[in-house]
Amino acid sequence: MKVVPQSMDERYNPFTGKRIVPGLDDAVPPAAALGLEPPRFCEQCGRRMVVQVSPDGWWAKCSRHGVLDSTSLERR
Repeated sequence: MKVVPQSMDERYNPFTGKRIVPGLDDAVPPAAALGLEPPRFCEQCGRRMVVQVSPDGWWAKCSRHGVLDSTSLERR
């Protein structure tokens, strides 16, 4: 199995985990488009994140890239 190094500009959809390909549309779930759904996948590596939702916001943790909080994205 050949391992291809990940480029620095490679991004992933935070709601589906699929790699974002320039020029191709990637569907965003309706709840996510409205800002009602926290990201479930890391944008940097595409790994599934641990997500905790509370009445006043959410946080999501990637095992490689750390914690993302709704306050840091001004969505709280």
